[in-house]
Amino acid sequence: MKLKILASALMISILSGCASVPLEDSKTSNKAKEFKVPTNDKSGLYIYRSGGFGGALKKDIWVDGECIGESAPNVFFYVELLGDKDYKVSTESEFSPNDLIVQIESGKNYFVRQYMKFGAFVGGAGLELIDEEKGKKEVSKLKMAKQGKCS
Repeated sequence: MKLKILASALMISILSGCASVPLEDSKTSNKAKEFKVPTNDKSGLYIYRSGGFGGALKKDIWVDGECIGESAPNVFFYVELLGDKDYKVSTESEFSPNDLIVQIESGKNYFVRQYMKFGAFVGGAGLELIDEEKGKKEVSKLKMAKQGKCS
């Protein structure tokens, strides 16, 4: 019984702590939050994580196998991609990556939400495509994470 209580307490502390990642300066973040549509056959992809659930966990994010960075609560990433193509957005999860295929059209912005979920040993992560208006509303409240290193 004591072991179950200890395991539960450990899981709660892991899921409710607060991880941090390097952030872009406010000028770069605010510019991305203007949500301007890219030109020259490109599209914008916002990948974000909002809320505090799983706050102690950092989770890697990739687009077509290229590291975008580690997420933490209440941050977003912005990348410009060539349009009219399918992209595989992936996130680190408990046992293997979770993938989401996003069909990107030129001249549009897309929003993918990364969410935390319970796991057997540590929290997992999933991805979902969000409509543009909801995505803009949620990203406007977040800070922009620096792209870079995945673990």
